[in-house]
Amino acid sequence: MRFSVYQESRKGGRRVNQDRMGYCFTRDALLMVLADGLGGHAHGEVAAQQALQTLARQFQLQARPAVRNPAEFLQDTIMLAHREIHRHAEANQMADVPRTTVVCCLVQHGQIHWAHAGDSRYYLLRKGRLLTRTRDHSKIENLLQQERVLPMEVANHPERNKLYNCLGSPNLPLIDLGGPVRLEPGDVALLCSDGLWGPLDEPALVDKLSRLSVVQAVPALIDQALQQAGEGADNTTGIAMMWELDNNTAGQDAVMTDTLPLNAFTTSILERSGTDSDLLSEEEIERSIAEIRAAIDKTSNLMR
Repeated sequence: MRFSVYQESRKGGRRVNQDRMGYCFTRDALLMVLADGLGGHAHGEVAAQQALQTLARQFQLQARPAVRNPAEFLQDTIMLAHREIHRHAEANQMADVPRTTVVCCLVQHGQIHWAHAGDSRYYLLRKGRLLTRTRDHSKIENLLQQERVLPMEVANHPERNKLYNCLGSPNLPLIDLGGPVRLEPGDVALLCSDGLWGPLDEPALVDKLSRLSVVQAVPALIDQALQQAGEGADNTTGIAMMWELDNNTAGQDAVMTDTLPLNAFTTSILERSGTDSDLLSEEEIERSIAEIRAAIDKTSNLMR
């Protein structure tokens, strides 16, 4: 694999930065993750960090050097992150379970898969145009889809920041899966929090990601979003990847994984402080995943 990746996060006008982002890769697979802790609930940053760490740990365990089933991996691991957030809250006697959005993408065998819960977004661009983006799990997105509000009314609408889906909630989260899409040289994937996409119009976002390298585009987009939002700016975070297939298209910032050992694992996602006793064993993880799948099957049967 050959790709360029860049990530950046800024606090904006908030007291605490509750956004988290990161990536990890093996010889044959790349995982990018972004989570936006919900400010309306205590310790949203804890939930966001739990989400990242759970995904990174499972990727390290299962990407040998690629994961067996990408869609199943994303579904199961995000559900496991939801369970881990609840477990962490109970173990630390937290008064309320912290909550977070999550969006992630997995690249392997030249294809990209993605998943999300909440209103953190995934964008995929090709040759200066937007191929796809995720649809927010928010009330305002539903109103837009139903054509009950106009796009120009969104910024000041009372339903603007109301989510109906996230990790850490009392109910199992809804996880939307996308892909696979076969990547072409120059394709760009962006994960971002609503602090980035919210103040910007889509053409401006597409323009910068199409004209600039990801190393230039991400900070430029963050600068523009913070300027547009002013003093009340939200935490503003983005992580972007440009796909490059060969040495002719690879830029000076490209990561090349072809010569890595089969068991190599690289990550930008750091573990939180604490002891190993707070981590689930592999047997506990397998049991949790089995319970999650059973709960999903039960819910699906009830909805039929």
